[in-house]
Amino acid sequence: MATIGTTAGTLHLTLTRAEHLFGLLRDLEVPLTAVRSVEVVSDGLAAVRGLRAPGLGLPTRRIGTWRRRRTRTLVSVRRGPAVRIELTGQRFDAALVTVDDAPAVASALTAALAGARS
Repeated sequence: MATIGTTAGTLHLTLTRAEHLFGLLRDLEVPLTAVRSVEVVSDGLAAVRGLRAPGLGLPTRRIGTWRRRRTRTLVSVRRGPAVRIELTGQRFDAALVTVDDAPAVASALTAALAGARS
């Protein structure tokens, strides 16, 4: 399962080896200033929108890049709560990731954003 953390003004999204392989993805590092918003979605699988290109799409798991008109989303979700991170000026326009204790991760990211913007 992916992990999300922050250090010195940078957001780090670290994927597992399987997520790298099946989703054809790399770890994501972006400055906190590029994060527009963070929210918890109740069902990560239902929140995925667009067409997969490339990646893995199973009934219980989605990993890869999902594309819609003028947007690219990094996706690594299972059933259950997930964190959606909206980005600006980066390779991906958003990241949708299932993590352990999504509400706690989202609140920690929101606090880090508030500290970086003040």
